[in-house]
Amino acid sequence: MGQQEGCIAHHFGHYGTLSENDRHRLDALEGAAVDVIKGQVLWHEGDIAREFCTLGRGWAYSFRHMEDGTRHILEIFLPGDIIGLCEFSFKQRLSSVAMLEDGEIRLVSNRQLHDLFRQSTSLMSLCFAVCSYQQAVLSERMVHLSRRSARQRVAYLLFEIFCRLRRRNDGLEECFRLPLSQQQLADALGLSPVHVSRTLTAFRHEGLLKIARGWAHMMDRRALAREGSVSGCLHDHVEPLV
Repeated sequence: MGQQEGCIAHHFGHYGTLSENDRHRLDALEGAAVDVIKGQVLWHEGDIAREFCTLGRGWAYSFRHMEDGTRHILEIFLPGDIIGLCEFSFKQRLSSVAMLEDGEIRLVSNRQLHDLFRQSTSLMSLCFAVCSYQQAVLSERMVHLSRRSARQRVAYLLFEIFCRLRRRNDGLEECFRLPLSQQQLADALGLSPVHVSRTLTAFRHEGLLKIARGWAHMMDRRALAREGSVSGCLHDHVEPLV
C-alpha cells in the first residue's frame, strides 16, 4: 500500500479503476489514526452502528457469544481491511469486534459514506463489490465448516488467510505471521482447542504445515491446498469493474 494512500482507496482499487479524484475522496473519509491494544473491544454486538473503521496496522476479529457461554469467531481482519462496512445499512452492530494484537484504526462515519455515494455512483458500485466479495468469502467458509472434516477445516482456513495476505504482498511465499492462538482458531472453526492441536501436530508430522511462535510455515503448499479442498484463491475469480 502506498504511503499516502488510505486503506479504503487501496481496498476499493482491487475491484475497479479509481480516478485520482475518487482516491482523494476516499482518503478524505478516514479520520485520525487511533492506537488500539491487544484484546481491546472496538464495539459490542447490539451497539448503535454509526461508523466503521479501517485497520491500518494489526489483526482483529469479529465474534458472537453463544447462549452456552462459548464464542464463535466470524471474521478475521488483516492489516488494510475495512471493518464494519457491511453493517452500513443496519442500526445496530451485528457482532462484536476485538483486536488480536496492538494496532491502529481510523474511524469513518456512515453519514460521510452516504454523502459520498450521492456524489459518485461509481464509488457506490465499488462498495457494493467489496461487500459482495466479503459475503462470498463467508459463504465459502460456511460450506467448509458445515460439511468438512476437522483436517479440511483447519487447512482451508489457513490457506484462506494465506491467499488474503498474498493479495497484499505478491512476494509472500511459504511463511506468514499468524497471531492466532489455538483457542481462537478453534472458535473460528467450530472445533475444540484439543482437536485443533492434534490436527496441527499431524500436519507437522506429515510435512504439510508448521506453526511456531506466531508464524505459519507451509512446508507443502499444494498438499495443504488439496487437504483443504481449495481449488484456488477466491479473489482470482473476481471480475473488476471498469
